[in-house]
Amino acid sequence: MADLAAALARVLEHEGGYADDPDDRGGETYRGIARRFHPDWSGWSRVDALKRGAGFPRSLAGDRRVEEAVAALYRDLYWDRFHGDSLPDQPLAEELFDTAVNLGVRRAVRFLQDSLNLLNRSQRNYADLVVDGWFGDATLDAVRAVVAVDGDARFVVRLINAMQAAHYIDVMRHDSTQEKYARGWLTRA
Repeated sequence: MADLAAALARVLEHEGGYADDPDDRGGETYRGIARRFHPDWSGWSRVDALKRGAGFPRSLAGDRRVEEAVAALYRDLYWDRFHGDSLPDQPLAEELFDTAVNLGVRRAVRFLQDSLNLLNRSQRNYADLVVDGWFGDATLDAVRAVVAVDGDARFVVRLINAMQAAHYIDVMRHDSTQEKYARGWLTRA
C-alpha cells in the first residue's frame, strides 16, 4: 500500500518554504499551505511568532511543531480524502496527492476517474465510473483492476499528468499573470 511520507516529501519539493507573492492566488503560503484558503491552520500561529524573530523565514525550516502541523494538514485535507493508504501503487498515490494539493481533491479524483474510464478497454476490464470527484469503493476497485491488468498504474499517471498540464495551460491563457508559474507547474505535470 502507498506511503504518505514518501508522497509528502515529493510534494514539499515542489511547494518549497515561505512565500508571500502578490500574484499567488493563495497569498501568503508556507510549504504550499495558503493562508487565504487555510486561515485556521494551526501552524499559522507559530509562523506569525517566528516572523517576529531573527532569521525569518529560515527559522521555519527546522521548527518541529510547524512541520508536524504541515504533515497533519496534508494528511487530513488531501491524503485521507482519497484513501491514499489503500492505493496499491506508490507512483499513482504520489501523483494523485500532488495533483490534489495543487488543484484540489475533487479535481484530482475527477482526473483519476476520467483516466480510469479511458483505460478500461470500452468497459471490458471494469464498468465506467461516474466522474464526480468523490473517491469511493468503485474508484478504488478500478485502480486495483488497472494495476492487475497492467502491472502498475503508469498509464493512469500519464493521463492525470496530461489533464493537469491542460488545466495549467487554460489558467495561463485566461490570466497572463499566472504565466510566471508555468515552469514550476509543468515540472509537476
